[in-house]
Amino acid sequence: MSSFDYVRPTSLAEAVELLNDQTYQNMPLAGGTDLMVYLHHEGPTYSRLVDISTLPDLKKISKKGQTITIGSGVTFTRVIENKTLQQDVSFLIQACRAIGSPQIRNGGTIGGNVANAAACADSLPVLVCLDASVHLLGPKGATREMPVSEFVLSPNETNINSGELITHFSFLAPPDGTRSAFIKLGRRNAQAISRLTMAVMVRIDSTGKIDFARVTPGAATPQTSRFTAAEEVLIGQKPGKVVYEKAAKQVSETMIEVTGRRWSTEYKEPAIQALTVRALQKALDDTP
Repeated sequence: MSSFDYVRPTSLAEAVELLNDQTYQNMPLAGGTDLMVYLHHEGPTYSRLVDISTLPDLKKISKKGQTITIGSGVTFTRVIENKTLQQDVSFLIQACRAIGSPQIRNGGTIGGNVANAAACADSLPVLVCLDASVHLLGPKGATREMPVSEFVLSPNETNINSGELITHFSFLAPPDGTRSAFIKLGRRNAQAISRLTMAVMVRIDSTGKIDFARVTPGAATPQTSRFTAAEEVLIGQKPGKVVYEKAAKQVSETMIEVTGRRWSTEYKEPAIQALTVRALQKALDDTP
């Protein structure tokens, strides 16, 4: 087995300093769940691991006013157990519950899920649906912020600069009355890599019509984004299977516009339509 160095910083500033030490090829280590799988199949592409898993600044969940903040080092289990997130963004809880086994959820972090940018990353469509921002810390205290939808460029490719560290994510709590759902399609019910996912947020106004809608598929296109054309189909309509199916058809059309028709389209086109309908039914028709 190839050898590499290991170091554990005690502060964010020290972590960034270590990541920018040109003596080594540095890799941050948070939960390590993806890293261990990679090492099982490939040799390390780094010469030193910088263990950020114990930094308390990365483990905070807070709500100030309408702004919710989740540290990049927060594990999926802590997301699931947090009362604020349960109340305000229940579909993020659903997405984290769908990730791996209890052991993976106990170790894996939301920051690592986004930073590794796997096509099957379950937290990604929810964060994009929330219009969440990612916050980065670089050398000399330099900070950057950008939408998660712009941060992840394609599978396993992000906008992070060398030596930068994801510190946290932030987003506004959904408007009062908003309901949400996350649906995952895998090859089996448990511990399955997502083939397709769907995150939706919707709200019904006093007249019984949908006045707020966000639709975000996962693993459907190279860059995870809201499908605004499908959202427009829903706005101003009364909930029901007919309008759900119209929105679902628009989702599949948008997917094909982005990806073109490929060998997998025969499977993905009806699958993404079914996921959309199921997610909207779960959000709007199921008893809260």
